Amino acid sequence: MTTHAAIHTSLWGDNALPLRPAGQVMNLERLGAYHQSRLSFMRTLVRRIFRERWSIEPAIFELDKDGYGTVVYEVDAPNGMFSFVLFSDYLSADERNDRVIATKWDLTMALVEGKVDRQYVEQLRLNVPKQEAGRVDSRVFVLSRANRSSRNFGYVVDQLASGQQPDISKISEVGYLYRTTAVYGSGKLGMADWEKVHSKHKDFSRPFAGEMFVCLMLRNFSLLQVEHIARHRSPETFGAMQPEIKRYFGIGNSTGLGMAPYLVNHPLLINQWVEMRELALARIRTLGGIDKQVLATLNELIERSAQHTLETITEDDWQTQNNKVVIEDMTKLGGFIETGFNSWNELVAFSEQQCSLQGQEMLVSIMLEMHPELVDELEDFHCSDEQLDLDPLMPTSELKDIIERRYEWALAIDFDAEGARETYWYRSEEKMEPRLGSVADIEGKKKQMALGVGYAVRKCYNHLSNYIEQNPGHTTARFMVAHPKLRGIVRRIQGMDRCIYGDIQANLLDRDVLPMHLLRCKLAFFGVSKFDPRSRLWVRNTMFQGAPLLEDIGKPFVDDWFMPLAPKQ
Repeated sequence: MTTHAAIHTSLWGDNALPLRPAGQVMNLERLGAYHQSRLSFMRTLVRRIFRERWSIEPAIFELDKDGYGTVVYEVDAPNGMFSFVLFSDYLSADERNDRVIATKWDLTMALVEGKVDRQYVEQLRLNVPKQEAGRVDSRVFVLSRANRSSRNFGYVVDQLASGQQPDISKISEVGYLYRTTAVYGSGKLGMADWEKVHSKHKDFSRPFAGEMFVCLMLRNFSLLQVEHIARHRSPETFGAMQPEIKRYFGIGNSTGLGMAPYLVNHPLLINQWVEMRELALARIRTLGGIDKQVLATLNELIERSAQHTLETITEDDWQTQNNKVVIEDMTKLGGFIETGFNSWNELVAFSEQQCSLQGQEMLVSIMLEMHPELVDELEDFHCSDEQLDLDPLMPTSELKDIIERRYEWALAIDFDAEGARETYWYRSEEKMEPRLGSVADIEGKKKQMALGVGYAVRKCYNHLSNYIEQNPGHTTARFMVAHPKLRGIVRRIQGMDRCIYGDIQANLLDRDVLPMHLLRCKLAFFGVSKFDPRSRLWVRNTMFQGAPLLEDIGKPFVDDWFMPLAPKQ
């Protein structure tokens, strides 16, 4: 694992940069206040594609007049050739279902290493449209499916066929033509595992790069397909969509509890993601200059963030209130800047005193836009060795010191309070998806997942304290012999002590835990926007809205699609 200290020393010398403390950063509500940023995976992927000028061209394009058929793109990247294979099938209204229990979809897709011949495409055709019911081989490393937007797809086709442009106000309500219902990778259904992708395919060796690329290609195809259908429907009156309207279309996504456990089960990786974001912020606070151009850009981005939030439509009262507060926070920040400020630290301090967590973290994202020269190179440090090693020779007194120092937050929680251990997490046998249960369900509790890190640390600490009283001077190995069931949490405690961040400082077993914060955090690292919660357990959002188009590759590229706004019409 590449640590903050190693990265900092190699790039900036020995003076430590002022990182925000873990107690502040890893607060669950603050993690749930994250926004997309310059280091989000969608942004870093698009920068890479445009910087390296990937060639992405259709090798097979066999769509009928209604847009059904097969399309294969060949992706020529600097370190290899790949194929994006897509199947478009007719889906009747009674078969349409966005839930995980669905068995048919409008589009199914696969990202494959190398070129594909007709025989292999036919093999994929027999399996990819089946998704979980099919099987693929290790040439495939991402599998996905998507459904059309019932409000937008037909409307946009009709508009283009009649020579009209889609109405922006209508598009703002649902900013996509397709929404994904799953994007699979990392060895599922016979696909290549992450170790193979990471070591063999450098073009997709960053976390979730392959998955993000499939969503980008889905967005590109959605725009191509509506024009294809409209052109065939009415060739005499057809008019192509204006590029600025195309760029405003993203891809829809719905995310549920399936994403939440990832943040708990991959602490070293999450530490790396958070640490790079915090290191970027620290660099700007310490080294980022402030001149007239920077101030002008800062004001523009604050206004843009407020307008983008205003254009975010949600039916959820909680999110609506959050959005109102963010807009108010942006007004406060704009007012403070007008009075004059002398340093980034001054601006951050003002936000922490006067703005909500949502507003504070929006400012962090805005600041990361200000100095690309201090931020962009950190995108190469999002991977991590995820091995948590157990040190059996560590004295038990040292283990106890680590818990008291690093897990002070867990020791401060009263796990005997009412509702403190009422929730448990388990995996559905039917769809292998995480769910929330109540301790009242005794049988279900037997299937619970080990996500209550804080409670596990507390139990370990209690046993350890009693053990040390009776056996001072013993090693961790002897403690493990006496308490073998604690081996997992001891390994985590020892392994995480080499990190700054990584552990979410919250009781995930509490009756009032809000999984939405976990979903929001991971989605922000992906780079999504326009969060629209449908309950406390799942959220709709938009991907790649405002991103450049594939046809823009090779043209002058300005990486400026942070918080995109509706184009004027």
